[in-house]
Amino acid sequence: KLPLTVEEILNFGESNRELFIKSSTYSIIPITVTELGLTISWIFSSDPKSISFSVVYQESEDTPLDQCKVLIPMTRCNSHKETIRGQVKVRNSGIYTLIFDNTFSRFISKRVFYHLAVERPIIYDGSDFP
Repeated sequence: KLPLTVEEILNFGESNRELFIKSSTYSIIPITVTELGLTISWIFSSDPKSISFSVVYQESEDTPLDQCKVLIPMTRCNSHKETIRGQVKVRNSGIYTLIFDNTFSRFISKRVFYHLAVERPIIYDGSDFP
């Protein structure tokens, strides 16, 4: 479990991070968001072989897992062959959790190289209008 806030992701810079996920286990990255309208985006690849990926939303840490909303269903990604990109728009404050799942692999541990970004919406205020 690697909890992050929006501010921590904004300070990521351009560098990639690395997760080591043992065989038959999974890793989660919960991102706590209080600001609406943000876009959380990710890029990842895995080595060796594929990894499963999902995104779920939880109103608060007290929300039972069976009441979490699945934003992106668990999908097996060929991230060892191509870079996977995606994003989710923040419509509610709460915890957006990225799940990297290697439970299907009985013997092979994986390394996941990932980069996260957060974008704030551009709000036009008309100040450059004559």
